[in-house]
Amino acid sequence: MEEILTDVGIYVVLTGVRMPRMNSVVERWVQSCRRELLDRCLIWDEHHLRHALREYEHFYNQHRAHQALAQAAPLRTVPDPITDPERIIDLNIRRRDRLGGVLHEYSYAA
Repeated sequence: MEEILTDVGIYVVLTGVRMPRMNSVVERWVQSCRRELLDRCLIWDEHHLRHALREYEHFYNQHRAHQALAQAAPLRTVPDPITDPERIIDLNIRRRDRLGGVLHEYSYAA
């Protein structure tokens, strides 16, 4: 089986010894990727799949809120909370669609 996978460019990575969480972390990422990306768009070919996965990876690490990180993204720092009522009223938030609107990024407008 490994020979067949290697021929098409897929390499098998075995789970480390005494590392039971290793599989669960990867399975969680695959589940998120399927639910948030692959179930919502039609993939035409390998090039399109690779592009979509690169976009999703960037979104997942830079913009997507993670509950375990207090709604922060892994590679982005949490902004300071806005406590001034005047700023909250005039808050201008912009949405940027990625992958044709499948993924959405939100940011403060300058």
